Amino acid sequence: MATASSRPKRTRRDGGAITDVAGIEVGHFTDTRRPTGCTVVIAREGAVAGVDVRGAAPGTRETDLLAPTNLVDRVHGILLAGGSAWGLDAAAGVMRWLEEQGVGFPVGPVRLPLVPGAVLFDLLVGDPKIRPDAAAGYRACELASAKAPAEGNVGAGAGAAVGKIFGIERGMKGGIGTASVTVDGITVGALIACNALGDVIDPDTARPIAGARTRNGRALLDSRRALLGGEPPKPHFAGTNTTIGVIATDAVITKVQASRLATMGHDGLARSINPVHTMSDGDTLFALGTGRAGKSLGMMVLGTMAAEAVALAVVRAVRAAQGITVGKLHLPAAGDLK
Repeated sequence: MATASSRPKRTRRDGGAITDVAGIEVGHFTDTRRPTGCTVVIAREGAVAGVDVRGAAPGTRETDLLAPTNLVDRVHGILLAGGSAWGLDAAAGVMRWLEEQGVGFPVGPVRLPLVPGAVLFDLLVGDPKIRPDAAAGYRACELASAKAPAEGNVGAGAGAAVGKIFGIERGMKGGIGTASVTVDGITVGALIACNALGDVIDPDTARPIAGARTRNGRALLDSRRALLGGEPPKPHFAGTNTTIGVIATDAVITKVQASRLATMGHDGLARSINPVHTMSDGDTLFALGTGRAGKSLGMMVLGTMAAEAVALAVVRAVRAAQGITVGKLHLPAAGDLK
């Protein structure tokens, strides 16, 4: 039996970023004409990839190729974008930039970059005709680096809002956040764009941090308790919300394990968003494995780390966000309420 002194050192680190994972770069493009944008996660050398779509109204591309039974097991980038289905256009710009860098699978005379993606609905914030396009995706790649990415009102989180169960006018500003956890020399990081229908809650206390507000707009309502108390939700079009993100690890994993990592990562959404995975959300998580650590800790530990990183990233997304006013719509930030 191992003694306390001979056991491998284990560390858990709040904070951090998905770029703590070796081989991962992140870039944001934020459209200053209105709050929207896109975010790209780049793995230049390719990364084993998986996905799990839990929301009932997703907007995605290239997710079928990530099924464990399908041929391709590595991708070169993941796109997260605002603009609803129109935002998927940004992936073409990501592909073009990666091709110019010589990144992708060799296919005859060209290299083919594989870039799955997911979008969130932010068309109720500002001019809905302004949305991310191929040029936006290309620019996000130009700005990508291995440095810790900005959080809050940037990239795919620029137009995000949370707590819209009783109408967006009673909601609050969402955003994008990142976090990482390290255990025995293995890192798992997450990057989450939170545009949830539900509230963002503290995973340790289960108390709302940002979400639906009371009718006077001055305090948090607590959507779960309000719904259970009989307050009726406001009707929503399917897909008008959504939390999307990427989990990445430097552990050595298979394609099947990458899919399971994405699945277990959704536990982090369930801890930090309530309600989650609704008929009006398109919640989607991708998982990437760069293998740079040269070892693995097993799926029990990796999955636990993934859920933790996702929950931390969701909380950071709303805590880093800043309140905005666009026309008659005011979305305060978590720090704005007393």
